[in-house]
Amino acid sequence: MNMSTTPAGSSTLTADRDWWRGAVIYQIYPRSYQDSNGDGIGDLKGITARLPHVASLGVDAIWISPFFTSPMKDFGYDVSNYNGVDPIFGLLSDFDDLIAEAHRLGIRVMIDLVLSHTSDQHPWFVESRSSRFNPKADWYVWSDSKPDGTPPNNWMSIFGGSAWQWDPTRLQYYMHNFLTSQPDLNLHNPDVQDALLAVERFWLERGVDGFRLDTINFYFHDKQLRDNPALAPERRNANTAPAVNPYNYQEHLYDKNQPENLEFLKRFRAVMDEYPAIAAVGEVGDSQIGLEIAGQYTSGGDKMHMCYAFEFLAPDPLTPAGVAQVLHDFAKAAPQGWACWAFSNHDVVRHVSRWSLGISDHEAHAKFLASLLMTLRGSVCIYQGEELGLTEADLAFEDLQDPYGIQFWPDFKGRDGCRTPMVWDASAVNGGFGDGKPWLPVPQEHLARAVSVQQTDQRSVLNHYRRFLAFRKQYPAFAKGEIEFRPYEAPVLGFERRFGNETILCLFNMSGEATAVDRPVEKLEVLEGHGFETHLGDDKITLPAWSGFFARVD
Repeated sequence: MNMSTTPAGSSTLTADRDWWRGAVIYQIYPRSYQDSNGDGIGDLKGITARLPHVASLGVDAIWISPFFTSPMKDFGYDVSNYNGVDPIFGLLSDFDDLIAEAHRLGIRVMIDLVLSHTSDQHPWFVESRSSRFNPKADWYVWSDSKPDGTPPNNWMSIFGGSAWQWDPTRLQYYMHNFLTSQPDLNLHNPDVQDALLAVERFWLERGVDGFRLDTINFYFHDKQLRDNPALAPERRNANTAPAVNPYNYQEHLYDKNQPENLEFLKRFRAVMDEYPAIAAVGEVGDSQIGLEIAGQYTSGGDKMHMCYAFEFLAPDPLTPAGVAQVLHDFAKAAPQGWACWAFSNHDVVRHVSRWSLGISDHEAHAKFLASLLMTLRGSVCIYQGEELGLTEADLAFEDLQDPYGIQFWPDFKGRDGCRTPMVWDASAVNGGFGDGKPWLPVPQEHLARAVSVQQTDQRSVLNHYRRFLAFRKQYPAFAKGEIEFRPYEAPVLGFERRFGNETILCLFNMSGEATAVDRPVEKLEVLEGHGFETHLGDDKITLPAWSGFFARVD
């Protein structure tokens, strides 16, 4: 039974178990959303205060990045207590208040669970490293060295260097796929699985509507600790790690993506299914077979509801052929699965900057990208600030907080540029984020894009998001329908979305120059209310730069 602490009768949500299919999810990075107490760090009360803004967008759910107790070496992705709220973010009761207010506004709440690793300050690890024979000795991935004292194998950390750290107490190495202060849990141990499922149940009992599962394909390692083979240079890419990172030089056959994960995901799903209308989205981090893994993890209706890989989070600019290929590859890899697409998140350069080379009309480009994302087949994640068209912040080295950027500076500047505070009021101190010195500086150029500036401008990026989300909700084909691409030539991307008896033709001009295409032979009913201007002639459809065209096909 769901013993949610949300007050009875306060929710405006329906008990739709399929709500996630085609949902639009708004990601909140709590450190940078709203500071309610002047300490320079965003918090749960700040999120609650800004939920009316989220509701005004028309999204279905929020995903909140980690707010659990943590030493903050990786800003919450190093958890030292899964069932507690870190004091910098507030109290557990503040989270309960957030849930209640979100539900009152018709917004579901998903939280970010980091199950592949913990902080080295977690009591589990403190006990595990104390000896080789304690009750939790096997809760993490430990191994003896090679005879010469070197690490057990060649596995690499995403944050650079070996994935193994020597521990002088146990005289063994422990595995860490990320920072040395983030030891990997040993999910081959059933007691570890049970403990993590208890964490899942704790938050479900508090009324959460689902989870975003961090690094979902990193949960298991090869028991034999076999070396990863080298990856041919022509197969390398920077989808999941920057090009300067030697992590890209290996084919990661043994340090992640293990088949044992499927059974654990089934156990995780079984707990969710005990509660009404719960959903989970998994992050699949793999540069070579991410879509195939997403297909495995979302197949069969007994594992993840949806997953996202890094194809649209990569540096490569979008092209009509590239977009069609990603959707085609996902359909092939996951014929029974469901994707959750994102163009930006807290780990990558904001997409309006990542894909801006040679583009002069920033506003039109941002609106176009939002509309394309929200018409692809799958669910959608929007990262805070996307709705304002925020660009990547260019920070000085002395302002960096991210250990990833500090490690690889200046060739890779880390993730701080996409994590700067939200800008609410251009005339307020720190853009309305809070009165204290913010943990990251507020870029001066962001103030011109603050909510206060865009609120009353019907042509703003913010109001385009609101308008297009409202437009999208009118037609179930966008959320639930199939997709079929039409053979248009670049720069036009064309596809149909079909659901039931409804077929909607979508055309996008993916260039900064006006273009025209032949009018289809089918009868078209042009759809309005999306914010784009197009011209339907007797034989041509004219598309302005960075624009979309939508019509019901009879």
